[in-house]
Amino acid sequence: MRFQAPESLSEQIAQHIGQRIITGDLRPGERIQELKVAGELDVSRGSVRESLLILERRHLVEIFPRRGAVVSRLTPELVNSLYDIYIDLLCMLGRKVLERWSGAQLSGLMGQVRELQVVIDALNSSGSDAAEQVMDAGFGVMRYAYGLVENPFLEETLENFRPAISRTYFVALENFRDELEETGRFFRLLADAAVRGDSPGLEKAICEFGEHQRRQVLSILGEGVSA
Repeated sequence: MRFQAPESLSEQIAQHIGQRIITGDLRPGERIQELKVAGELDVSRGSVRESLLILERRHLVEIFPRRGAVVSRLTPELVNSLYDIYIDLLCMLGRKVLERWSGAQLSGLMGQVRELQVVIDALNSSGSDAAEQVMDAGFGVMRYAYGLVENPFLEETLENFRPAISRTYFVALENFRDELEETGRFFRLLADAAVRGDSPGLEKAICEFGEHQRRQVLSILGEGVSA
């Protein structure tokens, strides 16, 4: 049995603000006023300040002397740095799954992927919450893989990347409406390779999808779109 400590108030506030940044409700360069957030959420300024430090570590905000916290901007350099390491970490997760499990033992993973595909099939791609639902289902697949691998350091590292990766996914989806189906295709390829025990095929699927998303986001930034 794994002990799960309850999330602190600062973490809950960070998740709330972070989700607004990820979905574009808070735009790049926009200032986040501690007093205003504290009043809206009925919490202390100290808790808000701590939450902003959490978001700074997750690269969603920048904190400047006398100016305070502002929503960070996605830049090509930041996107490349993110995908360089995130793709490798996902490949590591996939390899570790196949080192420990095989064949019928991965039936639960297939079930997670089927649930994701049901979500994608049921969604209208123009729905405002489509991306959020698919993202949650996709991370559900990853959480299942965490349980198979049982490496708390790899899990924590990947989870720390989740807000930044979620943000790039939303940016891509805003501009390329076929990203929902592309996500479904990626997870189907991933699950098929896992059940076959095909480690090279699994890593190929991860790398191709990661590089696809990298190109999508970089193309948007190259057009001068604020992200």
